Amino acid sequence: MTCLNSPNDAAQGAPSSSTIPDVQATSDDRRVAIDRVGVKDVVYPMRLATRAGGEQSTVANINMYVALPQEQKGTHMSRFLEVLNEYSETSFGPKDIPAITRAIKERLHAQEAHFEASFTYFIEKEAPVTRQKGLMNYEVTFACSANSHEDFVMTVAAPATSLCPCSKEISEYGAHNQRCKIEASVRMKGSMWIEDLVQLLEGAASHPVYAVLKRPDEKFVTEKAYENPKFVEDIIRDLAIALDDDDRIEWYSISSENFESIHSHNAYAEIERDKREG
Repeated sequence: MTCLNSPNDAAQGAPSSSTIPDVQATSDDRRVAIDRVGVKDVVYPMRLATRAGGEQSTVANINMYVALPQEQKGTHMSRFLEVLNEYSETSFGPKDIPAITRAIKERLHAQEAHFEASFTYFIEKEAPVTRQKGLMNYEVTFACSANSHEDFVMTVAAPATSLCPCSKEISEYGAHNQRCKIEASVRMKGSMWIEDLVQLLEGAASHPVYAVLKRPDEKFVTEKAYENPKFVEDIIRDLAIALDDDDRIEWYSISSENFESIHSHNAYAEIERDKREG
């Protein structure tokens, strides 16, 4: 009996890649260029160095794209994964992303390539009074583009506490507060730890939040937030000032969204600034 897909198939006339038509490489007469085409939501392991000197393993959702010229029918989707897989045994991490992006551009003969990796990053935080330890999770994205030059953007989102100054001023029994989500995308000179950007984000809020709080910690956190009331406008302005003062950061786009506790809507603010423009 002859086994299907046997090693002898090639010798018996099985088609090779050189004889199979390459439809993607054919011309397209519609003459419409595509800004980004590629693969989305590739789930892949990733390793990151931590500021404390250790290493953290996580799972990233990865998007990879190229710009497609108007005369080419399609891109070669498998080549994106081929490039990524070449880095899987060399501890794929943030420092590899520019090289991966360049490799995608070269492998697919593109004028421009894009790489995005989004993942959850954990930081151990101690409660402010009892020092109970817990892991806080933060949303992080590394995005890189390669054309005539390279562009790398780090985005970090952090939860925090905001307390309403108006409510504090007019109420006889305290003030309403809520969680907020503060996010920053930054272009940097050199490098910056995720932990560093998280500290800047949390420092702009009324107070940080924690994974584990005992009663003495809850008392401390609520009282500190009460002493530091902030509108969403205050949060975004204070964050902008902190980023302006950090010489590592050349450009930023920041936002804060307050998940209101006494309204059916949220409050939102954002700022974008290129510090290189003065």
